[in-house]
Amino acid sequence: MKKFLCSALGGTLLGVLLTTQVAGPLVAEETKKPDSVYEQLDLFGDIFERIRAQYVEPVDPKKLIEAAINGMLTSLDPHSNYMNAEDFAAMREQTHGEFGGLGIEVTQEEGVIKVVSPIDGTPAAAAGIQTGDYITKVNGESMVGLTLDQAVDKMRGPVGSEITITIARKGVDQPFDVTLTRDTIKIAAVKAKVEDNAVVLRITTFSDQTFPDLEAGIKKAVADAGGMDKVDGFVIDLRNNPGGLLNQAIAVSDAFLDKGEIVSTRGRNPQDTERFNATPGDLAQGKPIVVLINGGSASASEIVTGALQDHHRAIVVGTKSFGKGSVQTVIPLKGDAAMRLTTARYYTPSGRSIQALGISPDIVVEQPKPDAAKDAAKAGADGGADNGADNQLRSEADLRGSLTNDSMTDDEKKVYKEEQAQAEEAAKRRQDDYQLAYAVDILKGLTVIKPAE
Repeated sequence: MKKFLCSALGGTLLGVLLTTQVAGPLVAEETKKPDSVYEQLDLFGDIFERIRAQYVEPVDPKKLIEAAINGMLTSLDPHSNYMNAEDFAAMREQTHGEFGGLGIEVTQEEGVIKVVSPIDGTPAAAAGIQTGDYITKVNGESMVGLTLDQAVDKMRGPVGSEITITIARKGVDQPFDVTLTRDTIKIAAVKAKVEDNAVVLRITTFSDQTFPDLEAGIKKAVADAGGMDKVDGFVIDLRNNPGGLLNQAIAVSDAFLDKGEIVSTRGRNPQDTERFNATPGDLAQGKPIVVLINGGSASASEIVTGALQDHHRAIVVGTKSFGKGSVQTVIPLKGDAAMRLTTARYYTPSGRSIQALGISPDIVVEQPKPDAAKDAAKAGADGGADNGADNQLRSEADLRGSLTNDSMTDDEKKVYKEEQAQAEEAAKRRQDDYQLAYAVDILKGLTVIKPAE
């Protein structure tokens, strides 16, 4: 059977997209094409035999054929490619949410390997690999000129073994080396937590486990918050999520929509169009939603974002997404191999294609650089001056002989102190993750505005 994906790493959307083309007026032209095709195939056969007979070293005919097939596919676009039995098995492992490696989702840009995003909790994330980094060398060997699969093979290896990758990063003058230890990558598809009465759902990938993890995460987080009536809203964090399975992207979107189109896919022929619609039921029970995205949010992440944005179900915050709006069909072949072929584009409910454009947030919020955040926090703590303790912020309560507040009961004072503690925690969160803090603040602000009775 066919398997369909939607991810930035050669990645993809679900859909059986069979194309048949009827060419009435072009019959005369079509009759000429077979001869031309056969001539080109003869040329390929001649070159193949010449390589086998005269290349300076003996070559494996199977590898030659595989390289030719992969070259044909990769010449089409960055996401079409050939997978031998080993690569196909590795892809199936990834869609089940567990695989071996460094935890880097990559794509290819003008022959260079580019990081789409590091995966949370992996060696790549711990080493500080960033979205947009270019991997130029692996263990001193240049990656320039290799196919995407060849480059990924270079980064694979036994769990526990070390690998040194050379990174070229925008804003850094010289490439630099990063040494990592390979590990078994187990992806928790959804991590749920409560931040200041907001349920934060961090979705790291769209694997078979995503929707079940989402349901379980929401149930536990709402219980931790003290019930749905205590929840201000939901933050769906899709930053650095490179994509995954289309059916999971549809399920996640449907979890927060009661009706309407989620996504459509359109191939070469109008009859190949497929539309996927929401069903009744909203796991958030109508609570406001903020979606967080950035340049590492791709494919399936963009499907969810586009659906919730077009239906005005969520406020999208962050920076422009990756912009992968093409559909790939994974077609099994003989010998347990497969090919991944771009067969269509996908469109958000309003009919827009985000291919190469990405999704623009409703509110653009950059994530400050770590050093800048620390400097701002230090400046705030120092009061921007050099007079030591005299510059610490003071209040009326600090003044000698000030009047006490006897108008508040003990319970009211307790609530007041709790609110102060929450405000201080929110300030700390802005230093740790400014974009997330911004999203939580939006939800808190929405709860303050009550509609007129």
